[in-house]
Amino acid sequence: MAGGKMRKEKPSRGAGGSSNHYQGGIQFHKSKGQHILKNPLLVDSIIQKAGINSTDRRFQGTPHSNQLKASLSLPVIQGDVLKCDLPYFDICVANIPYQISSPLTFKLLNHRPLFRCAVIMFQREFAMRLVAQPGDTLYCRLSVNTQLLARVSHLLKVGRNNFRPPPKVDSSVVRIEPRKPAPLVNFKEWDGLVRICFTRKNKTIGAIFKQKRVLSILEKNYKTLQALQISHGNSDQMATDASVLGDNNYSLFFYLGNWDSWIYAILLK
Repeated sequence: MAGGKMRKEKPSRGAGGSSNHYQGGIQFHKSKGQHILKNPLLVDSIIQKAGINSTDRRFQGTPHSNQLKASLSLPVIQGDVLKCDLPYFDICVANIPYQISSPLTFKLLNHRPLFRCAVIMFQREFAMRLVAQPGDTLYCRLSVNTQLLARVSHLLKVGRNNFRPPPKVDSSVVRIEPRKPAPLVNFKEWDGLVRICFTRKNKTIGAIFKQKRVLSILEKNYKTLQALQISHGNSDQMATDASVLGDNNYSLFFYLGNWDSWIYAILLK
């Protein structure tokens, strides 16, 4: 407009303003966490650190890097990695959508037979939680559960500019080696215990287990377990019945199984 300021037109959300990107003729969606690794030197470094042998059966997990797939020479299987039955493999190398980091990590750790190692790129904060040690600020339930089942080590930091389009966060590559043999722990019971321990991060474990709500549920579970032990000689049936332990929406949150009797006995002293 003459004599005034020109108003800048905002780009439309059509073809010109789309947040979707193309790589090798394939459309990738930024909204789905699909960021393409574009640095070939970084790809070579990741593969080198994976320590792949010529006889290894390899599993990539997600097709987010054509360069990574080409370097590994892998066939493509279409499907949801969280829903598909995973094939047998010795080593997993993957650049994954960060929103599936936790479920994919524990799906891999529950996979049988156990693989040798997985080298996976995660969002940096998630990666730092995986490798965090007791006393670290980021030490959490994820750290405890992952390190119970595997040895975890940080390999390298990856800046956001190594991707197309660049994400809003930096990344890290982590090596995960399942413990062999796997620990003889009922993971559902263990996770119930760890969940309680991390409900109040700034409190001691003693203070957490002396909360009225926790004590009430522990007492209820302890008495129920005692009743089940008396009425059932079948341990499998008792384990099935024990799955109902808890209090309404907190049944999984506070399910400790046989841990209840141990903890409750200590708290009674």
